Amino acid sequence: MTAHPVARRLVAEADRVLGYPLIDRYREAEARGAGGAFPEPARIAYLVGCLALAEWAVTERGVQPAVCAGASFGGTPAAVQCGALSFGDAVLVTAEWGRRAEAYFAREHRDVVTQSFARVPAEVLAEIRGELDARGEWNEVACQVDHDFHMLSVREGVLDRLQGRLRAAGGLPLYVMRPPMHSPLFGALREEMAAEVMAGVPFGDPRVPLVSDHDGSLVETAAGVRELLLDAAVRPVRWPMVVDTLRSLGVRQAHVTGEDALWGRVEIMTGAFEVVAVKPQTAMRPRRRSVFV
Repeated sequence: MTAHPVARRLVAEADRVLGYPLIDRYREAEARGAGGAFPEPARIAYLVGCLALAEWAVTERGVQPAVCAGASFGGTPAAVQCGALSFGDAVLVTAEWGRRAEAYFAREHRDVVTQSFARVPAEVLAEIRGELDARGEWNEVACQVDHDFHMLSVREGVLDRLQGRLRAAGGLPLYVMRPPMHSPLFGALREEMAAEVMAGVPFGDPRVPLVSDHDGSLVETAAGVRELLLDAAVRPVRWPMVVDTLRSLGVRQAHVTGEDALWGRVEIMTGAFEVVAVKPQTAMRPRRRSVFV
C-alpha cells in the first residue's frame, strides 16, 4: 500500500475522502491493538487491497472477469469492481457502516456473539441447533462457508456449552466474532443505514453480473446492489450457493484478490475451480523483461 502504484493511488483517494492519512491510522491501530478485530483503518485498507490487486490482475495479467462475488465485507469491493459503486463512495460507506455498527452494538444486543467452527456437517449442526431450541436458547446461522464450516450466533452465556458440544461432535471451534452480523435481529441497523447512509449514495447497474452472497442470485441492477449491501446486516452468508451459481455460469478459474485465509481456500472452492490467489506479494514481484543482445 505504500509502494505499489495502483495501491498508492487508491490510498491517496481514500485519504481525501476520509480526511485523515489512512496508512498512519492503520499503523497506529495495529500498534495499539485498539478498535476491535477490524477497526476502521483496517476495513478501509482491506477495501484498498482487494481493489488494487483486482486492478493489477486485469491490467498486468489480462484477466477479464465475467462475474464478481464477495462474501460479507467483500460485498463492497465486489460492488466497486463490477462498476456499480465508485471507489470514493465505497470508502465513505465502509467507514460509516463500521462507525454506526460499533455504536449500534455498544447499546443493542451486547450479549450476542458469533462462533465460527469447522468439521461440523450441516446435518450435525441441525441436531445441535435443535438441542439449543429445545432449551429455549436463541441461535441463528450467520454464515455457511462450506458444507462443514459454519458460523452460528448465540447469546454469550451459551458459548462455553456450544463449544463443548461442537468438540464432542468432532468439530473445531475457531474464532468468536464481536460484534456479530448477518441476522434478522439487526433490522434496526439496516434501517438506519438505508435511511442515513445509503439513501444519498449513487449506484449504477453492474457492468458484469454480481452474485449475491446471501442466496447465489445474480444481481444486475443498481437497486439490487444497494439492497445486497444493506442486507449484509440481516441476511446470512451462504457461500455454497455462490459456488453453485459460478459453476452454473461455466466458471472454471476464480481469482481471489487480497490476503485470504478462508473463502478461496476451503474445499468447496478448491474442488470446483482453479483458484488463483492474487496477493500483495504477487503484485510486488518484479516483472521479467525480455532482453535482446
